[in-house]
Amino acid sequence: MKHIQPFHLAIPVDDLEAARTFYRDTLELQEGRSDDHWVDFDFFGHQLVIHYKEKDSSAKKSTNPVDGKAVPIPHFGVVLTWEDFHSFSEKLQQKNISFEIEPYIRFKGKPGEQATMFFYDPCGNALEFKAFKDQQQLFAK
Repeated sequence: MKHIQPFHLAIPVDDLEAARTFYRDTLELQEGRSDDHWVDFDFFGHQLVIHYKEKDSSAKKSTNPVDGKAVPIPHFGVVLTWEDFHSFSEKLQQKNISFEIEPYIRFKGKPGEQATMFFYDPCGNALEFKAFKDQQQLFAK
């Protein structure tokens, strides 16, 4: 497939207003339609929907080791351009985001070299944003 259509992702949040504020004000996403239990956002051209769901106290955070770091599982995010990644990460640092994995270059000098960062939303959803200097490295082996 050559033409990429926007994806749709719906995630649970246990505090709709805290999550709404985070995605709208901290990440500066454009808010779309909403109801009492959900809010749509333009997530870099994709549709992200936060849905209210009571907190699951049995859910525990898990990770997988990648490039010497404990990567949160599950997580979601987008691949940005190299320039957008760096300006976005600087903006987040100015807003004092608490990073789970600070912005850095992963797989340096190897296939798939990329800039990446991880952080959590206020409801415990892990996000990853990444970028490749060479977009051809996106699926490199």
